[in-house]
Amino acid sequence: MDVHGQMTVHNLYIFDRNGTCLHYSEWNRKKQAGISKEEEFKLMYGMLFSIRSFVSKMSPLDMKDGFLAFQTSRYKLHYYETPTGVKVVMNTDLGVPNCRDILHQIYSTLYVEYIVKNPLCPLGETLQSELFNSRLESFIRALPFFSARAG
Repeated sequence: MDVHGQMTVHNLYIFDRNGTCLHYSEWNRKKQAGISKEEEFKLMYGMLFSIRSFVSKMSPLDMKDGFLAFQTSRYKLHYYETPTGVKVVMNTDLGVPNCRDILHQIYSTLYVEYIVKNPLCPLGETLQSELFNSRLESFIRALPFFSARAG
């Protein structure tokens, strides 16, 4: 949580199984990466690939859900992967609880409904659906931990 006690969402990525960033949104991101968005997407996907591999190999227990989240001293990365390999990633501040159900909901009620079931949205390409974008924006802004003025 930030010094004012507000929690927030920083950004959200959706990747396909091949590492293509299908969608990116940001809300309360204070610091940019200092590289192009394409480079940032490659870096994020590569890191997710490495963490998933590390977690599956090093875990002392059988991990049926695999990698769910990690946190630094500044933010928490929440991760959800579908059986078809679509990956939904959301960065929040530290005060936000586990978001697995929320990421699943973004996938099942927004991505599947407005992208997969839409014949005008070719799969494997950057999402161009205004309806998806506006519904996602509304969904994120309605989350109990979303604050437009964090920090």
